[in-house]
Amino acid sequence: MCGIVGIYYKNKDLSKDLGTMLGSMLVQMSERGPDSAGVAVYRNPVGPSSTKLSLYASEDDFDWNRVRLQLVAEFNAEFETEVRASHAVVSTTTPLRQLRAWLAVNCPELRIMSAGSTIEIYKEAGAPRDFVKRFKLQDFQGSHALGHTRMATESAITTQHSHPFSTGLDLCLVHNGSLSNHNRLREQLQAEGIEFQTDNDSEVAAGYLMWQLHQGATLEQALTSAISDLDGFYTFAVGTRDGFAVLRDPIACKPAVMAENDDWVAMASEFRAIAQLPGVEQATVWEPAPATVYSWGKG
Repeated sequence: MCGIVGIYYKNKDLSKDLGTMLGSMLVQMSERGPDSAGVAVYRNPVGPSSTKLSLYASEDDFDWNRVRLQLVAEFNAEFETEVRASHAVVSTTTPLRQLRAWLAVNCPELRIMSAGSTIEIYKEAGAPRDFVKRFKLQDFQGSHALGHTRMATESAITTQHSHPFSTGLDLCLVHNGSLSNHNRLREQLQAEGIEFQTDNDSEVAAGYLMWQLHQGATLEQALTSAISDLDGFYTFAVGTRDGFAVLRDPIACKPAVMAENDDWVAMASEFRAIAQLPGVEQATVWEPAPATVYSWGKG
């Protein structure tokens, strides 16, 4: 099962409505994924010398301010922190490699969900409707976002096993389906230096795309290669700093629908998630073809 949603605003004046629309779409996919929910939101870009990280703490009363003060003392730099439920977004000019190393030693209980200049990932076990309320999605403004509701079939019902998965700067993936060759592919990617936090097959797909991009492929080329290299049934939605892309496997047994008008592009596992978007009456609606890459973004 599982449900996927995504929206990209071509009309930037509508960016103020991103969180409201995303939350509404996510709730519509509740029956497809009652176990957990998650979103990747692209908003509030930091400067070229800065990075922001999405961090997750399993403790409800985690002391984020303590960590911030420790970081300031360690690196003699500013750390802007925005706490939202079990997650915090930290923005800083401290080099990412140094920050990752420090967190691994001093805060092993924290998990890095994403890193980049615009991406923020929030995900949690539990019903999608509760997730939308807990993380106050209606407050988000931004250019585009992806969301996922999960029915766990191949791995545990935990926050870390939930989607989206991010394996590269500003890159994320949500997935409906299952891969049959993910264990072998994980071993191959680990030999290339790709690290994984879970045994989820979707994280392997995200890692594969990152590896392809590191080899110099464009996102479209990486997804085209995935058609032959990834075995199984899947609908992928992939987010980048500038937009998002959609790919279905050559059989395309997992449902997907897309719609586009002058203001936005949207995709979902079922049309009911798109039907409530403003201006849907003027949108072109279609089912994405098998083994075909669709992408939108700046340029």
